[in-house]
Amino acid sequence: MTGPNATSTSSPAAKMGRHRSKSTSGSTYCISSPGAESASLSTPNNAGRSSGEEEEKDGGVLFYVNRTGFPIDGVTWERMWTHVAKVHPDGQDISKIRNAAYLPKHPVPSVPNFKPTMSVPDWLLAIQNYMKTLQYNHTGTQFFEIRKTRPLCGLMETAREMIRESLPIKCLEAVILGIYLTNGLTSVERFPISFKTQFSGNHFHHVVLGVYCNGRYGTLGMSRRQDLMDKALTFRTLSDLVLEFEDSYRRYQHTLKKVKIGLYVPHDPHVFQPIEWKYLVLNAARLGREDMRKELEKHGRDMRMKILKSSSAQSPIKERSRGKSLSPRRRQSSPQRRHIHRRDKSPAALDRKPAELSTLTDGYQIRI
Repeated sequence: MTGPNATSTSSPAAKMGRHRSKSTSGSTYCISSPGAESASLSTPNNAGRSSGEEEEKDGGVLFYVNRTGFPIDGVTWERMWTHVAKVHPDGQDISKIRNAAYLPKHPVPSVPNFKPTMSVPDWLLAIQNYMKTLQYNHTGTQFFEIRKTRPLCGLMETAREMIRESLPIKCLEAVILGIYLTNGLTSVERFPISFKTQFSGNHFHHVVLGVYCNGRYGTLGMSRRQDLMDKALTFRTLSDLVLEFEDSYRRYQHTLKKVKIGLYVPHDPHVFQPIEWKYLVLNAARLGREDMRKELEKHGRDMRMKILKSSSAQSPIKERSRGKSLSPRRRQSSPQRRHIHRRDKSPAALDRKPAELSTLTDGYQIRI
């Protein structure tokens, strides 16, 4: 989030000291948003938009995306330092860090471990505290490339890389990391919530990870603003949660333009399908607050009704891929099997059998 009262963090330069080298090429110039990410404006070496970025992003402060992985290559590294020197208040002192003979080793935060005695809110709080320990990325270079069209299994590999490198992250990276760390918590449903706002003629984009458990909604995420990231698991409806974000944006003179709600993310990290980021798109300016509340409550009811259906819809695919047969319960509820059952017992099907047998001219009949 840009503007006054932005949350401050210690400089991550020392944390990145061990990554100061190597690899291949390529970074992309992007536009920073109030909560985190924005549009992809390519450098001459990388024409075109990133497939993982939203469209219509034309406001905010420019930042780069590291597209070459780790170790960070020389071009990306130099571009990052040059950018920091320009925009950081103490940019003239950057050389003291770069040329230092010795930099203290930055501690790597330990990944939280779920314990059976922990409640769901406590586990979500532990995950959020871990992401806060990584800190929000103020360097002007997003270290991990997140392509939204990439399969979930590939994004989970990126999440493991975030844990290995332990570098600061932005909001889109936090969503992927939050999904990875909650995969084992099957009682919690996860879905992305994206916001588009307007301030001073510019558009800004932000995304958080919505969570639902035991009739309550909340979020996980990262932002420059404390009230635009995680929300406790206390909201009774999806509309209450989204309108709370709208109120938070209003405090920073941002006008909410659009809200995008995705579908539940599968808990199986090996699923070869992309995340659905914008199943429901609401134009907040056109609908108004009350109409948007009605649409969100309707969508929230539909999502709650599909909690059991979502797992049943994915189970056959998983089981067939492992060479297993469907369970008796799944076999009874399968629409395909119900259709075949009705078709076999229909009068039309019985009438067709004599017609098919009458075509045999060799005097033999086939018994089934």
